[in-house]
Amino acid sequence: MFYREAGQFKTSYASDQAIFPILQDRIGIAVILVAAFSLPLYANDFILNAVMIPFLIFALASIGLNLLTGYTGQLSLGTGAFMGVGAYACYKLTSIWPDVNIIVWVICSGFFAAGVGAIFGLPSLRIKGFYLAIATLAAQFFLEWCFIRIAWLYNYNISGAIEVPQRTVLGVIVTGPRATSETRYIVVLAIVVAMTWIASNLMHGRIGRTWMAVRDMDIAAELMGIRLLPTKLMAFAVSSFYCGVAGALMVFLWYGGAEPAVFNINQSFTILFMIIIGGLGSLLGAYLGAALIYILPIVLRFVPEWLGIPIHAATVEHITFMIVGVLIVFFLIVEPAGLARLWSIGKQKLRVWPFPY
Repeated sequence: MFYREAGQFKTSYASDQAIFPILQDRIGIAVILVAAFSLPLYANDFILNAVMIPFLIFALASIGLNLLTGYTGQLSLGTGAFMGVGAYACYKLTSIWPDVNIIVWVICSGFFAAGVGAIFGLPSLRIKGFYLAIATLAAQFFLEWCFIRIAWLYNYNISGAIEVPQRTVLGVIVTGPRATSETRYIVVLAIVVAMTWIASNLMHGRIGRTWMAVRDMDIAAELMGIRLLPTKLMAFAVSSFYCGVAGALMVFLWYGGAEPAVFNINQSFTILFMIIIGGLGSLLGAYLGAALIYILPIVLRFVPEWLGIPIHAATVEHITFMIVGVLIVFFLIVEPAGLARLWSIGKQKLRVWPFPY
């Protein structure tokens, strides 16, 4: 009864094409944002460090891959490598110019990832589908090799790992071992919210329409006057930009240091699973998929303890894998379009309840 569109009139084209045309949706988004930014006031370090910060980072990387795969229809298996490009670029930039704001370098690292992604996106004009996935897989392996063999990228460190230095913003320590979880969480949340807003505006504008036209049928899009090469390369560049920023956030504001193995093929598959489960072609699906794949296993590990059941930690981990796997199969069978589609169906049912149509 509270989720109704009745009485909400649209008197302009802008209001008719709004991202959230219903007042209740706008109120819900405002409540979520207020709750998210106020979370450090009542959450402990474990919630911030082990749950919320990685969840936001994975959601941002999923948005990047969803822009390419879900909205443009270009399958990619190099997400982990592009995240690594952003992380190593940010590390080199802050090493060369240590006095510059670290947040500036986190954003700039995305441009390096965008350039690399555009280069490896060149084959997308001639190949697509499974063959394009193999081409991006080659990019994954090549960039992994660069992270290991090119010592200049990690400043010739004997361990071969990135060691995040301490950096401050307006006198507040943001990176390094002395940075508080509250500060890092607020920085990550602000960047993720801003980039989600930018992605939403992209998809509701001319660029988003051209990407979706290429996804639906690239030959028809070309006959309509859309130039395939610039369109596909822009999709690869924007997607890699988001993944690069996510990689920089992962190393500088979550791990505090990283080895090349962090950006291996498993990372790419994890992000791909998140957008498949969450819903291809949906920004909300990126968040829902990240929550199911990352947060749900953490919650399941605490269930036996809450119920007072003595069970070994390794057994809990195996049971968690089994439950998550069953849930993934279940959601794919019930709704192949992902969790975002289930959410959309639920909202539609609420709008017409108690009537069936």
